[in-house]
Parts: sequence; structure tokens; C-alpha cells
Amino acid sequence: MAEVVTIARPYAEAIARLAREQNTWSAWSDMLNLAAAVVADPQMAAVIANPAVSSNRAAELVLAVCGGKLNAEGANTIKVLAENKRLDVLPVLARLVEEMKADAEGALDAKITSAFPLSEAQMAALVDKLAKKYGRKVSAIQETDASLIGGVVITVGDEVLDASVRAKLAEMAVTLQG
Repeated sequence: MAEVVTIARPYAEAIARLAREQNTWSAWSDMLNLAAAVVADPQMAAVIANPAVSSNRAAELVLAVCGGKLNAEGANTIKVLAENKRLDVLPVLARLVEEMKADAEGALDAKITSAFPLSEAQMAALVDKLAKKYGRKVSAIQETDASLIGGVVITVGDEVLDASVRAKLAEMAVTLQG
């Protein structure tokens, strides 16, 4: 996966630079997510990977399926990726641009998993604490997992804050065994 990220990053940085200069983050987000979904389709992926299909033809097919929902810069991005045999990195490229967009907007995404559904007030309090901790706006989604028994597990980027009863019990078991 690291190799795909390494390949996609320069494209993502160029797109982020354009989006920042022209304030077109949402348009780029929509275009890249659409194109990523198109190339991730198993039938389209097979066509793109087929050596008998030219780069130009692969680009034409992706653009045709996107149905005119890409602006000139978006279409050009597809053509450049096709010429360089990089259409398959579009899903990772889209994810990288989303991360850069969130960073530019000063926002963080968080996933809050709890044993039971949290009230709006509880969610708001957690989001407020996370915003203060990270110094950025936090957008949170909530999931439930009864196996946690109680407490919460908060995931922000690659950081996991585990304050669940399940984790405390596992920690206690390790202590008692040692």
C-alpha cells in the first residue's frame, strides 16, 4: 500500500495546490470520488488492466462513465493518470485529497464507538473535548459495539483512545497474570 500512496501523493499535492488556489475543494472532492468509484468497479478495473486497451481508450471509457461530471481539469487529470498507467491509484488519490482538504479546512474526522448509543449532549461534550485537545474542528460519527461493555473508543486519524471497560478488563488481566 505504501507504494501506491507514494505514487498518488504527487498527484494529490498538485490537485490540492489547485483546489487551494481556486477554492474548489468540494468540486475536486466530488470529481475524484466519482472517478475513484468508476475505476474501482471490477469490470472497469479489468478493462484498465488489460494491456490490449490503450491508455487513451481507458481514459475515454472512464470519462464516458463519469458522464460529463468532471470539469476540464478533472478530465485532464484522468488523461494524465491514464497516460502514466496510474488510473488504478485513483481511490488512494481521492483519499489523500480528502485528507488534505480536511487539513486545509482545519477539520478532523473522529469515530466514537460506545457500548450504547450516546445522547446528543454526550456526543457534543466529547466532540468539544476533542476539538480542544487537537485545536481543530472535529466532525464525529458514532458507532455502537456491545462488546465494549461500557466506555468509549475514539479514533482520530491513526490515533486510538481506548477508554472502554473491555480494555480496562484486559489490562487488569495482564496485571494479575504478571
